[in-house]
Amino acid sequence: MNKIYKNIAFAAALLVSASSCNDVLDLNDTSTFGDISVWSSEANADAYVTAAYKTFSDQSNVFVKSRFYDSYSDLIKSNMWWVEPFNQALLDQSAFSSGNAGLFDCWSAAYGRIKRTNSMLNDLERYGQKWGEEWYNIRRAEGRFCNAINYFFLARVYGGVVLRTDHSGGGGWLDDGAYEQDKHRARISEADTYKYILDELQWCAENLPESWPDAWEGRATKGTAYAFISRIALYAQEWETAAKAAEECAKYYDLVPDYAKLFDVGSGQDNSKEIIFSIKGAKGVIRNGFDGENRPYGDRSVYNTQTQGYNNPTAELVDMYEFKDGTAFDWNTYSATHADPYTDREPRFHATVMYNGAPWEGRKIQTYVGGTDEYRDFSIENAADGHTVTGYYLRKYLQEGNTSFPTDGSYNTDIVIRYGEVLLNKAEALAQSGNIPDALTALNKVRGRVGLPAKTMADASTLDRFMELLRHERCVELAGEGLRIWDLRRWRLAENVINGKNAHGHKITRQSDGTYKYEVVDVDAGRKRIFLPHYYYLSLPTGELSQNNLCENNPVW
Repeated sequence: MNKIYKNIAFAAALLVSASSCNDVLDLNDTSTFGDISVWSSEANADAYVTAAYKTFSDQSNVFVKSRFYDSYSDLIKSNMWWVEPFNQALLDQSAFSSGNAGLFDCWSAAYGRIKRTNSMLNDLERYGQKWGEEWYNIRRAEGRFCNAINYFFLARVYGGVVLRTDHSGGGGWLDDGAYEQDKHRARISEADTYKYILDELQWCAENLPESWPDAWEGRATKGTAYAFISRIALYAQEWETAAKAAEECAKYYDLVPDYAKLFDVGSGQDNSKEIIFSIKGAKGVIRNGFDGENRPYGDRSVYNTQTQGYNNPTAELVDMYEFKDGTAFDWNTYSATHADPYTDREPRFHATVMYNGAPWEGRKIQTYVGGTDEYRDFSIENAADGHTVTGYYLRKYLQEGNTSFPTDGSYNTDIVIRYGEVLLNKAEALAQSGNIPDALTALNKVRGRVGLPAKTMADASTLDRFMELLRHERCVELAGEGLRIWDLRRWRLAENVINGKNAHGHKITRQSDGTYKYEVVDVDAGRKRIFLPHYYYLSLPTGELSQNNLCENNPVW
């Protein structure tokens, strides 16, 4: 959200003199301060409206370590067992049960945000029009945008939702549970849920501004709404809607030249051209623990602090990256034309994966057995203690040169949605609509940014063949950005990719002559991963089922 958190803190401080940014971001309703205080000035009212955006930090890929969703997939392996539940979700059937969606649970959090935003929307009707119809419509669009995203978070986990809007309560007022009849409400279908979300976002796109003044940079815009439509319409299989939304996005956004600099806040590249919506840190004000959680083991001695190297790219991901000339990587043949497996890979590999021999802050990473950042076998009984369990560390989002991370943390940007993804959304939607030539154009624009040769109709002669290219491209373009497990779920491929399978790594041994031996190893401690058919729709929480007589759970649970 770029500057938005800083601005919420600044504006809301006028109301509450908050000493903590978290106090401001957890602003729930106006009752604490009174309607007169909140709506006494435009700045105060804006602080109240922008608190609705807190829903995005609830699901932050960078700011909330348990929400690093790629570690629930085949692309990233968590080196932890019980400290964080990534491995339990993949290896322990009890991670999901009746009344418990595990770490994917978002029911109470999302409905809490929806209720607070509905309260804000209700207040807007009473007080917000004093700054004019345009001001009122834009702020109302912001609230409805945030609620639409909350319903999306719910739909991708549970399917159909219980719809609660600011006018769906008893007497047509706020649906806040004040009336007994409001507690009991049936779920609408999954199809109707996505229709509601997309209709809301379309209304938001028509009412949100194209841009904001610098003082409020980062709030939702028309481009933001269209970007999310392009993503969410894929879940609804509304291909034309997704493609059209991506076209609208192209009026405001494009790809930046350097892929690696997208994820480096100190690069000097203007990333606003591509980053559509984000949560931006601010040194000393809004920070997270990403560096400490993901830096390689060798940084412990450099900085005399704990580093955990939590999220390790798997062999499955590493092997997907092509060489920079566009040829596929193959362990059996690479040595005929390349000095080592890594140096000549395409740019996204080097921007995403920290490998044996990779340059890092004036040294070279050593993930071989006995090296500074050495590999350690994954074990349920013994902690990896910050070592990689795949032979790789995650490079993307780390702040190289941030020497103060042990005391100041990280202040990087969590990219919620960017134009690179929108292009791939467009490519998928066009292909599913039967327009593979134009789908290739969109896909090849993403490849062209990193210098890879274009794919042709010979490579994508059928929809199935195109989708293979598209799925590959989404993996290597978006790795570490939290989309893979949701892609597998919406494609209904999670059973094929996860269930009964293992993730793998490369155990590297340095030979006496200085060369390396690479051994493919299972990194799941011999267990098989689990994804059962009913995991596509996880269980609603026990509390909702017991309090809402009309709400039915998903099948099997």
